[in-house]
Parts: sequence; C-alpha cells; structure tokens
Amino acid sequence: MESMTSVWFATHPAPHVAARPFPEGSRFDTVVAGAGLTGLATAALLARAGHRVAVVEARSVGAVATGNTTAKVSLLQGSTLSDIRSHQSDEVLAAYVDGNREAQAWLARFLEERDIEFQRRTAYTFAFGGDGVSTLEDELAACRAAGLTGVTWTTDTGLPFDVSGALALPDQLQIHPLVVLDALLEDLVEHGGVVIEGVRVTDAEVDSSVNVSTTAGGLEADQLILATGTPILDRGGYFAKLEPHRSYATTYRVPGAIPQGMYLSVDGPGRSLRTVPVVDGELLMVGGNGHVVGRTDSEAAAVADLRRWTAEHFPGAEPTHAWSAQDYRAVDRVPYVGELPRGEGRIFVATGYNKWGMTNGVAAALMLSGRLLDGSMPWADVLAERTPTSSTLLSALAPNAKVAATLAKDWVQAEVGGLPDEPPAEGEGVVGRGPRGVPEAVSTVDGVTCRVSGICTHLGGVVRWNDAEKSWDCPLHGSRFAPDGALLEGPAVADLPGVE
Repeated sequence: MESMTSVWFATHPAPHVAARPFPEGSRFDTVVAGAGLTGLATAALLARAGHRVAVVEARSVGAVATGNTTAKVSLLQGSTLSDIRSHQSDEVLAAYVDGNREAQAWLARFLEERDIEFQRRTAYTFAFGGDGVSTLEDELAACRAAGLTGVTWTTDTGLPFDVSGALALPDQLQIHPLVVLDALLEDLVEHGGVVIEGVRVTDAEVDSSVNVSTTAGGLEADQLILATGTPILDRGGYFAKLEPHRSYATTYRVPGAIPQGMYLSVDGPGRSLRTVPVVDGELLMVGGNGHVVGRTDSEAAAVADLRRWTAEHFPGAEPTHAWSAQDYRAVDRVPYVGELPRGEGRIFVATGYNKWGMTNGVAAALMLSGRLLDGSMPWADVLAERTPTSSTLLSALAPNAKVAATLAKDWVQAEVGGLPDEPPAEGEGVVGRGPRGVPEAVSTVDGVTCRVSGICTHLGGVVRWNDAEKSWDCPLHGSRFAPDGALLEGPAVADLPGVE
C-alpha cells in the first residue's frame, strides 16, 4: 500500500514554526503539551490575556489527531447525544451541547475575522437500514432534550443510495484543519507565545510551581496543560477510562456532482462523507471502518473496503489520498477536561473527544482558559462538576476486561511463537520470542529491517503490526511506534528500545 498521508498535509504546507534554541530552565505562566487544535487554541486564548505561554510539541504542529481529522465542526454528531444521554443526566447533555455550540461559534468568528475560508453545510445523520431508525429516533429525542433546535427528519439527503431515514441540521461547518492551525499559530506568536517542536514532555512534578521534564531539558511553569490526545501522565488512571479508536479516511475525484452535505451513518457499515475543496475543484471524502487500536486483522483491509464501497456507490471515483486518525472515547461519553488528580490544581487535561475534536477541542480550550483566567461559563461548571453514574461505572468494565484478556493472550502467543529465521518481507512485521525469551518485534520497511522490543513502554502490552501505517500499535491503550521504535502517539513517553 502507498504512503498514508492525509489530504490536508497533501494540499497545504505544514504549519511553520521558526527554529529556536530550547529555553531550558525558563519559567512560563503556562506550558501546554501538544500543538493540535486544543493546545494551540488554549495557548492563544491565554496569551491574549497576557500569559507567558510555551507550547511543547513532540513531533510537529498538527502531526497527530488534528492533521488527520475529517474536520467536521458539527453539533449533529451521529448517535453521540443519545449515547451521552444513556450515561448522563439531561443537564449534563445540555451542557455538552452548549459547550459545543459556543466552541463552533467561537471558531467561526475566529476564521471570519481573519478572512479564512470554510464552508457551511447541512449535517446529516443517516441510517442504511431499518435497524438504524430506532437509533435515529433516540438521537432526535436527545437533540430535543439538549435544546438543539433545527434538527429535522428527512429521507432526502442527496446521497446516491437509499436511506431508511436521516436527521438534518443546517448551517454546520467544515474546515481545512491545517489552515486553522496556521491561523492559531500566528495569533499565538503575535501575542508573545512560544512553540517548540520535536521536544516531548515526559514528566512533571509539583512543588511551589510545576517542574516540567522534557526530552530537551526542564521548564518551570505555574501550570501545565496536557493537550496530548490522551494524558501522558498516568495520575488519575485515564488510560483505564478511555478507549483508543483508530478510523480511516480516503478521498477521490468523482465524475459529476458530489453530494454537498456532511454525512455520518449510525449503522453498518460506518460511513462518513464530506466534500474537500481543492485548487481545481472538489474531492469526495469517505471515512469509516473504525476499531480499537491494534485489534483488527488488517488495517490495510479497512482502507481497501472503503475504496470498494466508494467505487460501488460513486462509479468512476479515482482514489487520491488515504490516511487514518486516532481518538479516545471516554467511558462516560463526555470529554474529561479539568484538573489532573494529584496535580495540586496546577496540571490540567483535555481528552476523550469521541471523534468530535473540532468542537470538543475548542470547547476544552474555552473551559481551560476560562478556569485559569477566573472566567465563568455555566455549561463548563456543569461538565466539570458531574459525578460518575452507575452507567459510567458499568461502561468501564467491558473495555478494561478486554484489555486484561488481550494482555494475557498476546504475551502467551509471543512467548510460544519464535521469530522466523528470515527477515519479514517488505512492508511486513512480526512479533515473537527473541533469544532472551521475551517478545521482540521485527519489520522491514523501505528495504530496512528493524528489530525492537515488542513490549510497549507504557504498561507492558505486546505490540502488533499495523499493515497500513507500517507501525507497531499497542492494543491495550493505543500507544504507537515507528518501525525503528520511535514513539508516534499515545500515553507512552518512551520509544521501544532497539534489540541487537
């Protein structure tokens, strides 16, 4: 399979950060770990208020979730609202929608003020078959309970196939996420913010201030914000309250007109569609086939299935790009935004967006900046003060039971199965018992064979080969590593060590 690169990186230069020496030992009001939408929006809001802010990014701006999103900024979110309603009170549900509504409005104003292009579209949540109709009915009831007006029932979606029903909400947004990050980066720097790429936050200790450890040295701050997809500090056990999901997206040149809405199905096969404006017209984006990270027979097969489905429903579609993204679902279905336990009120997290990071990421930025600037938003107070429900506690049991079962099974298989004598074929990887009797991971990519530890540096899961991204993925909590062991994303903070 060809290289997996998102249409966003293929059509826009990566946001540029001027090279600068690492300011080791410097003190800031706030250090933000992670230069995606949440991190940059939070940093920009704080810098506008006069905070001295440093954003520390392990890779590059937008490299992980934000640069690989489908970039829908919608209040109609598939079956998200009815799912929240099954776990939370209607008060919490309404607060969630209010926060997303304020985030959407803030982002639209921000882009309009800078004359940055985005599109307003009708969002559709649809069902392929009759079984999905009841889900749509539950979602419509949840929309009404949450005060989300304007949602209507329809079967007229503009899609080239029949649906058994759909919900529609006009005037939603679709964006180019890297253009948005460029604008946020410019705003942050204009207000004195500092952005440091290629440096990973690895730890933090709190005394009179927060002592932030990184791969390039130490920083000191009044507060630290972890905007890293999933928290890189295990205090609070967020890895046990989040389920990591990976999903796929593809784009195509399509003969004739492309449906102009933003679409998401509630039943199988899971499908997400939108248009992507490009210099010479429009592309069709088709996404879906999500799964828990590391728990599928073939990631490449998920991409192939999207292409097969698109060719069936859009004859003549020519593939242009394919990529994947990672997000985390909170067990209580509402993002975790606020203080990190045992952080003494100085370390904050934002995680668990459940694939709706374009609204939830900005809502988190508004919550966190409001908290640090002594602002008050009723919806934010409701979300911050919610307590676990019995549904939440029950929802946490199944994912963690699967984690335990996966851990035990993978260790047994790795210890029983030895590594082959010959290196893996091009593009393939294998895990087995090495000479020391512990799991080792061997792969061949671009003619280079690498041998690394097969044990995730987070909590000891046995990694699995991702045949689409050519990476080692941990099926426990979603840490991912390059063939040479370099950490790509997830809760881990250390690379897979090489093996002689």
